[in-house]
Parts: sequence; structure tokens; C-alpha cells
Amino acid sequence: MRTFLLLLTSLLIVSCNRDIKTPKAGEWRAVLELDRGKEIPFLMDIAEDHTITIHNGDEAIKIDAVKFEGDSITIAHPVFEGVFKGIYTEDSIYGNFIKPSLDRVVPFKMKRGRAERFTVKSAPKADVTGNWETVFSPKSSADRYIAKGTFEQTGHKVTGTFRTTTGDYRFLEGAVENDTMRLSTFDGAHAFLFEAKVEDTIMTGTFYSGNHFKEPFTAKRNENFELPKADSLTFLKEGYDKIEFSFPNTKGEQISLEDEQFQGKVVLVQIMGTWCPNCVDETKYYKKYYDKNKGKDFEIVSLAFEYAPTELKAMAAITKFKEALDVPYPILLAQHGTEDKKKANQKLPMLNHVLSYPTTIFIDKNGNVRRIHTGFNGPATGKKYDEFVKDFESFVGSLLNEKVDEIKKKEE
Repeated sequence: MRTFLLLLTSLLIVSCNRDIKTPKAGEWRAVLELDRGKEIPFLMDIAEDHTITIHNGDEAIKIDAVKFEGDSITIAHPVFEGVFKGIYTEDSIYGNFIKPSLDRVVPFKMKRGRAERFTVKSAPKADVTGNWETVFSPKSSADRYIAKGTFEQTGHKVTGTFRTTTGDYRFLEGAVENDTMRLSTFDGAHAFLFEAKVEDTIMTGTFYSGNHFKEPFTAKRNENFELPKADSLTFLKEGYDKIEFSFPNTKGEQISLEDEQFQGKVVLVQIMGTWCPNCVDETKYYKKYYDKNKGKDFEIVSLAFEYAPTELKAMAAITKFKEALDVPYPILLAQHGTEDKKKANQKLPMLNHVLSYPTTIFIDKNGNVRRIHTGFNGPATGKKYDEFVKDFESFVGSLLNEKVDEIKKKEE
């Protein structure tokens, strides 16, 4: 009798599980639900094998870590720690987007079917195509910073980004309805929403980062506006001529620039975090360049500043990052428990400040700092990214062509 009951229970469980149909393949629209009815929308596709592709303008982010258990679903990003946990049907998924290390939870909902990122009921009364001189937190002397908005509008649809002195706000996509512009992006780590009223050549709006931060911004149309050069913002303090550090790799080995592997070589020191999407973009490019030039007296070493609360979790994040992007060079744990830049500067006291993740320090074959580049103009910036690549390859190429005696001569 007991055997029969166990068999019956097993059959019922199997039967129940067969009745639960997984989300259908096709186009889906998702929103992260903020306070006071605000939403950060993004579009995605679900394939027959349940692989998910998130779309932001020209960006496509593939996620294949999708797990089902009963009527529950877990969607994990291949690099970042953020995870969707929810309940699913064939046509919908509801739940929370969770970032455990930061104790952040944002409700989400996903619906199957073709849809636009933003629902537009009225024709646009403004065209935002062009360049916009932008100031975030304009009334705060402590938080104020400048940016350059660059947008393209076709009908009511808009794509583009905001570039700051420390990097860009990724691939933004949205729409103009009447006199209101809305742009959003979701990259697995950051969820951004920009809303602004547009009146002739003036834009006034609010920037939302998830449900934990918001700030005002203003902008004016200015086709000639340009940001300060990224190579002049971070520099060595007076009295220093070299970079020094010693941090552990994922094997627990202490690595420093005094190690033999870096001697007599051009070395890039990348200040980054595994949680940082711009760092991901930069790392993808650096890996490509490294693979082409690793036999030419060239090395890269990354210093990770992690908000993960423990060294164990921070090392796990670095390992995940290295494996997901197939990074061939060392990533060292410089800091855990916070990504605070002032704390980071304490680990690298020879710098005037750590202003941005990422920041790259260029070191010649004689161990001298030749350039420090703040931030990164990623693929979302279009021509600026192309300009960065051209300048980077030209400058690093010139360092690779130098000989030690030529470097000494230049110093004299």
C-alpha cells in the first residue's frame, strides 16, 4: 500500500510539472517598477532554448543562465551578481530583481508580445537630434558634474547616450511624446531612466538609477560643446614617478609590478570593478588587444575594487568575471566591502584621486607612468569609441616600439 501511495504521489508530481508550461519564445517587454509609479522598461527576446537576449539600442546582452523549479524561475547575468527571481506562466513573469551585496530589491514584470519600449499616444513636439551640453545636479556644488548628451531621433524613437568625464551611460533607447523625452537602459547591473521636458533648445529632467537614487539635470543644445580630455584628470602626485602595489590574485598569490613578468614590458594597469558595465566594455576591448599583442613585451593587470562584503565573495565575483569574458591576464583584489573611490585612493596614494571606474595607467618598459586615462568611451558613444581605439592603439604601439635606452634619453 505504501509503495502504491509513493508511486501515485510521484505520478501526481510529474503530472503537475507537465502542466506548467515554460515561457513562450518570442518578443517580450519587461519593466522594473520604481516608487511612485515610475518604470524602467526594456525589451528582450526569449529563444526556444530559453536563452534570453536583452536589447538596448544596438546592444544585445545574452543570458543563458535560466533555471526553472516548479513554477519559479531564476535568471542570472553571466557577469554581474544581479538576478531575477519570479513566478512564470507561458506569457508572463513576475518577481524581484535582486542585488544581494547591495541589499537592493526592485519588483519587475515581464509580458510576452511585441511592444515598444515606451508607450506613445501623441506625436512628438520636439526633435532632440544633436549634441546637448548637460549638467547633472546643477544646484549642488558637491554633486554637480557635466556631461554631453548625443541623440538621434527618427519619428518618436530616440537612441543615444550621455557621456561624462568618467564614462558614458551606456546604450540609451526611448521616445519623445509631446514635449517629453524618456530614455532607459538595463544592462544587468544598472537600470537607468531619464525623463525630461524639452522646450526649444532647453531640456530639464530627472535621472533615476534603479529605485535607490535620482538627481536632476539640465541641458542646452550646443553642437560645439566638448568634454575635458580624459588624460588630464588623474595624475601622479608631486614626488611620485611610479605606481606601486601588491594585491592577491584569485589563487591568493601576491602580485606586484616588481614581479619578473612585468619587467622590461609595456604594462597597462586597469582600475576597475566586476560590477561596472563600462569596465566590462573596456575589458572586452583590452582582451582583444592583448590576444593580438601578448607576445610583444606587453602585459595588462587589473585591480578590482569590489563592493562584495567579504573577500571570499569578492574573489568569487572576480572568478566569474574572468571566466565569462575569458580574461587571460591577472585580476587582483585591491579592495572589498565598498567601491568608494576615496577608499580606493588610499590603496593607490600616489594618484591625485581615483575619479572613475575604469581608469587605465600606461607604464612604459622602464616602469615610468606615461599616461593615465580616466573613464572609458564605450561602443555606445559611436565615433568617440572609434577615436579612443585609434588613439589607444597608436599610443601603445609607440610605447612598444621604444627601447629602454630611448626612454631614458627622453627622461633626460
